Amino acid sequence: MPRVEANPTPSVLAWARTSMGLSVEEAARRIGVSEKKLAEWEAGTLKPTFAQLRKVGAAYKRPVAAFYLQAPPRDFEAMHDFRRHPGGSATSISPDLALEIRKGYDRREWAIELLGQLDERPKDIFPTIRLDQGIEEAARRVRDFLNITVEIQSQWQDKVFQHWRRQIEQTGILTFEMTGVPIEEARGFSIGIKPMPVAVANIKDSPRARIFTLLHETAHILLNAAGICDFDERGRGESATVETFCNQVAGATIFPQEALLRSEVVLKHARGRADWTDQELRSLSQTFGGSRESALIRLRTLGLTTQAFCDARRARFRQEYRAEQERRVQKDGGFVPPHQLALLSAGPMFVSLVVENFNRERITVSDFSDYLQIRAKHIAEIQQDYAGFGG
Repeated sequence: MPRVEANPTPSVLAWARTSMGLSVEEAARRIGVSEKKLAEWEAGTLKPTFAQLRKVGAAYKRPVAAFYLQAPPRDFEAMHDFRRHPGGSATSISPDLALEIRKGYDRREWAIELLGQLDERPKDIFPTIRLDQGIEEAARRVRDFLNITVEIQSQWQDKVFQHWRRQIEQTGILTFEMTGVPIEEARGFSIGIKPMPVAVANIKDSPRARIFTLLHETAHILLNAAGICDFDERGRGESATVETFCNQVAGATIFPQEALLRSEVVLKHARGRADWTDQELRSLSQTFGGSRESALIRLRTLGLTTQAFCDARRARFRQEYRAEQERRVQKDGGFVPPHQLALLSAGPMFVSLVVENFNRERITVSDFSDYLQIRAKHIAEIQQDYAGFGG
């Protein structure tokens, strides 16, 4: 039988590989060809067969049709704002993180399309914050934007992440959770394109830590400032300044200055003492709905603790959370039902758009499965659970 060649665009083949964070060596191994042959495909001096191109699509997690684009898309490379865990490498991104970034772009485009099918338009009015504005004023603008008051926060006794997430989404910001990336690589990232910008947190982080991440990314969106995000603020240059600012705005959004300073915990704390007990930090966490770690960041911003104490305690918190994760895995195998994982990953706004379009017969069963990356047999479970799901 004669060899039937495909005719993909060479530059798109190379773009699809690099956008997945794959080297020629790793990509060739996944596809099952030599590095030399893959390099020749990307140079256009040799063409793959249709069977080989299907293997490329499977390795890069793209439809075969994508390789026939006339030129590589430009929007994916525009996203370079991802928030790393202290100690994580900022030199490159893994294929898993690259895939999560791509999913963020895809879901944003789909959300705009799904909203249009319901004859609705996305919100396109967003306030701005500035580096020269001051932390407290910037946080006040964020809280006004989210329609958050201390009284509202005090009513959130459980599922606190769910409540914060919904407040963020009601502004027109999509929120997603990445599921396949270690928190050592990235705790979150954002896509600042409007309308429907995107804030993403890592599902492997604790729920209250994810609140801080989503607010940090919201600050980036309102700041209109891109740059490498790093949870460790002690770098240098403009990106470090932006990172510090967004961290502090996130902390001030959760713990507004006046309410924090007049809280019983702070009033009873010995003046000038830098160390804070776990009980004190837990109480602040429960009162305002943030993590102990974000409470520490806020206390440091207000000069109520030191950087040294903050660093030491944050390191201990991370150890405790890793140990808790291991206990949960040992207890139940770390299993999350597929439909629940799909709900958490896609977020309330996106899921509601999919479900509403499906209920109005604007999309098919196959579309529903594709949008939420779930088997059709789980659709009934998603329809039943989506209205009340959270973090």
